[in-house]
Amino acid sequence: MMECHDNNKDLPNVPPSLELIICHQKQRFNWDCGVSCVQMVLSPDLRTELHNNFNEVCREEGFNKSTWTIDLCYLLLRYGVKHCFCTITLGINPGYETQSFYSKVLRKDERRVMQRFSEAKERGIDVQEKSLTHLELIQHLALNGPIILLTNSSLLACETCKSMKLLSELRHWLPWSVNYNGHYVVLCGYNLAKKKFYYHNPSLHDRICCMSFTAMDEARCSYGTDEDVILIYSNNFGRKVS
Repeated sequence: MMECHDNNKDLPNVPPSLELIICHQKQRFNWDCGVSCVQMVLSPDLRTELHNNFNEVCREEGFNKSTWTIDLCYLLLRYGVKHCFCTITLGINPGYETQSFYSKVLRKDERRVMQRFSEAKERGIDVQEKSLTHLELIQHLALNGPIILLTNSSLLACETCKSMKLLSELRHWLPWSVNYNGHYVVLCGYNLAKKKFYYHNPSLHDRICCMSFTAMDEARCSYGTDEDVILIYSNNFGRKVS
């Protein structure tokens, strides 16, 4: 994993600090964090449309309470949002059959997920087999728009949320094994001097969470995530820069 630098010499064309103004969307169920993240990057009108037709859209998209990152890409395509999907696995990692998080849904979803990957190019969805560094994420935030990340929620620990901070401290002092639990968040900013990422967590009420570059890399690169990243290309977001 790339070393976190303490200045912006590797990113000469980006502001030292940035926050994109995102309309927070709290998830309604225990499975719709990804759909909630998609709602956060939609325009107000489209966000309302998806909200009002939530069940119908989910049924038409076919993911039935089990979303994979490729499903979110098709949902973004449905609403005309330009994006690029970067992942280290084009399809499904067969090793996930032994993961408790995937065991119940992998066989049920495999056909749909593989078909969606195979048809992505002809549908106009840009899927790239690659891993992104935190510097590349920062550059995208500065120049293009927000980012939907798949993370291991067992490793998410906001530095400003008291309960999440306590959980992080407990993990540090009690060396237990961390189970994978997939969870999507929206990356919305950074601070180069503090080496922090800012993000919206749909499982929480409206707030901006904060994690170090190193901690976020650990959560987003955890085994089970495939390092899935959806880069959103949009200038429809307000910006706080310094």
